[in-house]
Amino acid sequence: MNQSIATSPLVGLDNEIRELRSIGKLFYQRGWSVGTSSNFSCVISHSPLEILVTASGKDKGDLQNDDFVRVDRKGKPVSAEQPKSSAETLLHVVAAEYTGANVILHTHSVWATILSNHYFDQGGIWIEGFEMLKGLDRVTTHEHREWVPIFDNTQDIPHLAKQVSHVFENPEMNLHGYLIRRHGLYTWGPDFQSARRQVEIFEFLFECLGRELQLKARA
Repeated sequence: MNQSIATSPLVGLDNEIRELRSIGKLFYQRGWSVGTSSNFSCVISHSPLEILVTASGKDKGDLQNDDFVRVDRKGKPVSAEQPKSSAETLLHVVAAEYTGANVILHTHSVWATILSNHYFDQGGIWIEGFEMLKGLDRVTTHEHREWVPIFDNTQDIPHLAKQVSHVFENPEMNLHGYLIRRHGLYTWGPDFQSARRQVEIFEFLFECLGRELQLKARA
């Protein structure tokens, strides 16, 4: 047993696992990661790229220490004895490669799901004028105008990863996150606190936009 523990790919990642489990509990409580939805990751190494990502089909409100998978830049587990990683692992790899982020978080909130469908034909959502925009990394004024692109949902994750990478390749985009239609939000940050804050900011803004639509519909 000691040999098994010593050779586990998760050895030395106690802090990372603890942080990701804490995020899972918080997002579950907020209704952003219910059931087995969502997936979270953090970068172990940028060169060569390796990330720690949640295993597939796990209750994010009750993640256990072994509910994580260590994968390489192709999204493949670094050892065969690990569980299956999230089906969307490649999206975490792409975000880490193109943004330099150390933590990537994906949520399935009600508002993100509804708005991603409502605005899909426009290609994305413009968000501007809200004080809470200053909670996004490097944003210093409420006059900021944030573009959140929306990609169509698909089970072809390699194809979706290519679409996302093409958007990342445009330096003028300066993205903080993106949506997948009828699915949810992807965002990231240099550390756990920053990435968690970005989720909180986006979810607040999405709810504001959704409630504004409701008020206008009643007017």
